[in-house]
Amino acid sequence: MAHIVVLGAGIGGMPTAYELRAALGREHRITVINAVDYFQFVPSNPWVAVGWRDRDAITLPIQPVLEKKGIGFIGQPATRIDAEARCVELQDGQRVDYDYLVITTGPRLAFEEVPGAGPTGGHTQSICTVDHAQHAHAEYQRFLEAPGPAIIGAMPGASCFGPAYEFTFIFSRDLQKRRLRHKVPITFVTSEPYIGHLGLAGVGDSKSMLESELRNHDVKWICNARVTRVEAGRMFVTELDDMGQVKREHELPFHYSMMLPAFKGVDAVAGVPGLCNPRGFVLIDEHQRSVKYPTIFAAGVCVAIPPVEATPVPTGAPKTGYMIESMVTAIVHNIAADLAGQPATAKGTWNAICLADMGDTGAAFVALPQIPPRNVNWFKKGKWVHLAKIAFEKYFLHKMRSGSSEPVYEKYVLKALGITRLLPHRD
Repeated sequence: MAHIVVLGAGIGGMPTAYELRAALGREHRITVINAVDYFQFVPSNPWVAVGWRDRDAITLPIQPVLEKKGIGFIGQPATRIDAEARCVELQDGQRVDYDYLVITTGPRLAFEEVPGAGPTGGHTQSICTVDHAQHAHAEYQRFLEAPGPAIIGAMPGASCFGPAYEFTFIFSRDLQKRRLRHKVPITFVTSEPYIGHLGLAGVGDSKSMLESELRNHDVKWICNARVTRVEAGRMFVTELDDMGQVKREHELPFHYSMMLPAFKGVDAVAGVPGLCNPRGFVLIDEHQRSVKYPTIFAAGVCVAIPPVEATPVPTGAPKTGYMIESMVTAIVHNIAADLAGQPATAKGTWNAICLADMGDTGAAFVALPQIPPRNVNWFKKGKWVHLAKIAFEKYFLHKMRSGSSEPVYEKYVLKALGITRLLPHRD
């Protein structure tokens, strides 16, 4: 009998546990460890920040749904991984032994890299967690009483740009509904070298389409932006040119700001000798397995993926839903193979597929593979994307409540986009 521990219960961790339970016999034990006792559907956080969703609509308690599937749960932070002894140490001193460890922790939010950033002790908001989104909503309510300039965007080193664009358009749309948009100049400040880069060197016509949308929403922008510090009501930004030389210094006033931070690996993972790169992301082989520790696997944002290209201000590559889903499936197949005495053959698919809401419309992009040159380089806009994201939210939460191991992207999202025939074969 093997004990498989899944560290992290987010969009990667919960499906991992369900797929493992479906693939493995009941003689094998599965335990999920998570810092909090609830699952949160992170893609809906931009809606929470403007009051279009509340916390209860996008969260659910973890233990009851896992128990129904015969999966154990421990709701407290991990403080250390002893990879040599194959155990995870928890905040209360408990040690949990494992035969296989699957790391799906997501990132640590590195607000400290820009002085004055972040919702705790800083001056900018975040939508990276539901707690942060709630805080952003509370600040938004105060902002509505005295509207003024707003800054939205992404800090140096950020790797997930889609939510910054989403929040910009959702924020603008909500202000329009309230008849307050004319009182709020919005500036989009991003470390991307150009609008629509998305950490992917652009996808299809993303540059011109997103520039057009920003113009249509009366949003100004600054690219190649290195935010150096934030003070109350003021953001200091160094704008670089394409050669990385200083082009202009900006001191931007704001009454409200939401800036996505750079990511790093969580401390318990980053502290394992030889497991991670210098930023704490797990180094894996083509089978999602640690390069140094063959019984450790990883999926999602915690995985080390090189940037698509070098940019004047550092940017990272995003890990989108389909990529995470394919990583999870590969891990489950490879653990099952190892238990059967077979070699690992399954591989994750590093393709980028995203549905981005824009308030009353939306944009979908597909980059197959993520790193150019690509077989598919596709970017489309329409109200159908807005509706598709709502449907996706409802379906994914249903999947988490029911304990389904059904793949969401391959069965529904890619089929809806009409591109399943273009997917590469998975061994």
